[in-house]
Amino acid sequence: MRKMPFVLAAACTALVAGTLTTPAVASSQAVDAPAAFTHPGVGVSVAQLDFVRAKVQAGAQPWTDAFNQAKNSAYASLSRTPKPRAVVECGPYSNPNYGCTDEREDAIAAYTDALLWYLTRDDRYAQKSIQLMDAWSATVQDHTNSNAPLQTAWSASSWPKAAEIIKHVYGNWPNAGRFATMLRNVYVPEIINGSNSNGNWELSMTEALQGIGVFLEDKAIYDKAIALYRLRVPAYVYLESDGALPKTVPSQNLNTRDKIVSYWQGQGTFVTGLTQETCRDFTHTGYGISSISHVLETARIQGIDMYPEFGERLRQALGFQSKWERNLEPVPSWLCQGTLHRGLGPITEVGYNALHTRLGIAMTNTQALTESRRPAGSNNLFVAWETLTHAENPS
Repeated sequence: MRKMPFVLAAACTALVAGTLTTPAVASSQAVDAPAAFTHPGVGVSVAQLDFVRAKVQAGAQPWTDAFNQAKNSAYASLSRTPKPRAVVECGPYSNPNYGCTDEREDAIAAYTDALLWYLTRDDRYAQKSIQLMDAWSATVQDHTNSNAPLQTAWSASSWPKAAEIIKHVYGNWPNAGRFATMLRNVYVPEIINGSNSNGNWELSMTEALQGIGVFLEDKAIYDKAIALYRLRVPAYVYLESDGALPKTVPSQNLNTRDKIVSYWQGQGTFVTGLTQETCRDFTHTGYGISSISHVLETARIQGIDMYPEFGERLRQALGFQSKWERNLEPVPSWLCQGTLHRGLGPITEVGYNALHTRLGIAMTNTQALTESRRPAGSNNLFVAWETLTHAENPS
């Protein structure tokens, strides 16, 4: 059934319930939408893109290898044919998969093409990005089945990244308004109320909503994203300063230790940097960490520095997962019953660059893991080319 357009109440920021305070970070006021939005301003800024463009033109590494990785990928193919569907149906683990992979990959391709246009000024890439976005905005009406919210969030994390570059730098996009209507009427209703599933769901939703809010210049949507984020991040990454038990999201009613342990995948020993999904697997944990870093970056581009509030959780989550991802020592019995399912994915560059390159924080395990896996490609869901865009990027 087609969803009705969603009109978000301006009072959504009242959902914000307190702020994170730790020995390393402190904040006392809510972070709201900027007074005026910066464009392009989702994921990457003009200054960051100009830094990368100069590095690629100079043949410098690791940016040149990362550029070639993106350019030679299927996502950058100028013969790519968009595959839009009116109804995208995604069940558990994309079964059934009626348009799920096609939508996500067309969205990543649109971003890839927009990025390559910026770096090369080859108009063919901009036109291919527009073709992909126009095909979907002319067709898609709904997302259905159990994975619809997550599918919507993943795709809507990539679409605004492409749209921001094309609309605000390339410029010649007659159907930009129709694309905006698609985001507002088809994507926002599916994700605006968040999720009480595993934390990576809601974190992906906050990333998507924030990006949509920037592109639409809709402060209410942006604020709702931040309200959800402010509750979810402290409930996703544990710090010792949280107390004996992790923080929780009130709507989940995790009001006993047993409920919390069950939600944390049976993990009853809580240590700094552990996430709600660490003992599920590192792949889903990586999704959550990635979205945490993406929201912080977009907020910074919009002139609002949220790193003092959330940077320590991001640092610890990256460090803890990177240590065990490197597989240098036996897993202790207290951690996930002695068994870890690794596979963090290409998700460390953004947070590592923000905290290490810009803020000068030593991150030994994250640095070793990040540098050993360059160039970071795509997870084929919502992460793409972050060595290219963020490696050693001081802007």
